[in-house]
Amino acid sequence: MGKEAKTNAMRMLDKHKITYEALTYECDEFIDGLHTAELTGAPVEASFKTLVLKGKSNQFYVFVVPIAEEVDLKKAAKEVGEKSIEMIAVKDLTKITGYVRGGCSPLGMKKQFQTVIHDTAETFDKIYISGGRIGLTIALAPSDLMAVIPAKYADIIKRP
Repeated sequence: MGKEAKTNAMRMLDKHKITYEALTYECDEFIDGLHTAELTGAPVEASFKTLVLKGKSNQFYVFVVPIAEEVDLKKAAKEVGEKSIEMIAVKDLTKITGYVRGGCSPLGMKKQFQTVIHDTAETFDKIYISGGRIGLTIALAPSDLMAVIPAKYADIIKRP
């Protein structure tokens, strides 16, 4: 196999001289985060998905939440100062971020959006996020992720 093609997410980390691990897996189309973690061997509790939501103000926001959890729209809206917030349509994801569903990374989007990372991320030495394309997961320290994107930690998931 030849040299791995770099994604925008990888280039962004390289530019900031941040150490990360690239985990690849065989996949031709979208699979959910739980299956991705299974294929890469990444721990489910330290694996996070990237969601893009739109506020009442028409601003876009990025939320990074554990793969087995759902974002709480009320908590998420409050964190970014919006009255309400909703998921964007899958068909709009590439136009807004430059990424496809299943390969959306909080790093290296077309435009940097305000980002909120679920607060459990900071309890791990290493978290697993999309590497910017289907079939690629990046493992890195949460503090390194916070160093390259303007983000904050908050409790933004639904509780039973």
